[in-house]
Amino acid sequence: MEYRIEHDSMGEVRVPADKYWGAQTQRSHENFPIGVGLETMPREITRAFGILKKAAAMANHTLRPEKMTDEKLAAISQACDEVISGELNDHFPLVVWQTGSGTQSNMNANEVIANRGNEIAGKKLLHPNDDINMSQSSNDTFPTAMHIAGVAAIEDRVIPAIDELVETFLRLERENEGIVKSGRTHLQDATPIAFSQEISGWRSSLQKDKKLLEAALPELKKLALGGTAVGTGLNAPKGFDTAVAEAVSRLTGKKFETEENKFHALTSKDELVFAHGALKALAADLMKIANDVRWLASGPRDGLGEIFIPENEPGSSIMPGKVNPTQCEALTMVAVQVMGNDAAVGFAASQGNFQLNVFMPVIIYNFLQSARLLSEAMHSFNIHCAVGIQANREKMRHNLHNSLMLVTALNPYIGYENAAKTAKKAYKENISLKQACVELGFLTEEKFDEVFHPEQMI
Repeated sequence: MEYRIEHDSMGEVRVPADKYWGAQTQRSHENFPIGVGLETMPREITRAFGILKKAAAMANHTLRPEKMTDEKLAAISQACDEVISGELNDHFPLVVWQTGSGTQSNMNANEVIANRGNEIAGKKLLHPNDDINMSQSSNDTFPTAMHIAGVAAIEDRVIPAIDELVETFLRLERENEGIVKSGRTHLQDATPIAFSQEISGWRSSLQKDKKLLEAALPELKKLALGGTAVGTGLNAPKGFDTAVAEAVSRLTGKKFETEENKFHALTSKDELVFAHGALKALAADLMKIANDVRWLASGPRDGLGEIFIPENEPGSSIMPGKVNPTQCEALTMVAVQVMGNDAAVGFAASQGNFQLNVFMPVIIYNFLQSARLLSEAMHSFNIHCAVGIQANREKMRHNLHNSLMLVTALNPYIGYENAAKTAKKAYKENISLKQACVELGFLTEEKFDEVFHPEQMI
């Protein structure tokens, strides 16, 4: 491998000749051999840095035209566009497990954009710190990148996946109107419910989760940029914070604004904790939905067997013909991972000391993993399972009329205690509710038939 010599304030460093990064990136690459190739800084953060560095150059061009010239802005903008598109991903090698402020990832962006910008300009035009990092600090750029990436993950990935699954459930509600089945509470038989009503519970849960995520977005759309090192805005021109937020908004098509209190923005990560809490709520509901589906599909002969789900692959290496609810299992594993991530995000956010939180890379790594896994798992569950859910009408009807909890319909006519006696006698003697009720003398056969209509109990 060929190398070139780069330098920083600590001296000279050998850097691979075919890479745009510089000395500080190389030092971090060598000093943190932790999770290399497996836990690289999320590409959503790389993209967010491209956005914020271009936005910063645009704001500096307006506020400091003598320093951020037209020529510099043009070179920076083109290099940033390549970062945003992912063309330069190979030039961002750093892992999550680095300095807790994300300083080296900020410098990685500065060095790559400067070196690529100089190549575009055909001369030594840009300096990583003086030009690309103008009016900024790692301490305000990394939290800004976190918010940009977090908003994009929720709006562009998670919410569309929710909408997709909601549409499937709405269709299933319409298709299954009029089908009545046994309800279940405490895993025991309960009073009847329409299958469409059961599905509506799944659908409504997802719609509520979407509202919770949307409630988190306004605070996530407030940016720390302009606070620089400790929140005072040192070395940033007046108005830079609002100008750069407006530029980020133009570049993303999303309405961002500057955080009013930069001292809060640098040290507190409560917006990400709150938003991840909404992701955890979504995970909890998806766990419930997936478990409902696999229980209802259990069998095919010795389980509940009230619904059919798509059969996607063989389920056993030893039991021929076995098929398992694998999409449900994948979705529930994702839910477990998100719940674990929520603990990590919360613990990390509690570690803001004085003017900075230095657990930021692990916060955004877990946050973005949760958003990615949830969106991909919902999409997979939808196309490989939910769209193919079909009611087993015969089994639903059998279970409905076999349920002892239909006795609840008799409460207004024979009272709770007599209804309980009826149910217990029917269960103990393995006879119908009608036979038990008549034998106990609580109702005549004619009266029982008049008041007992399971399909009307919903």
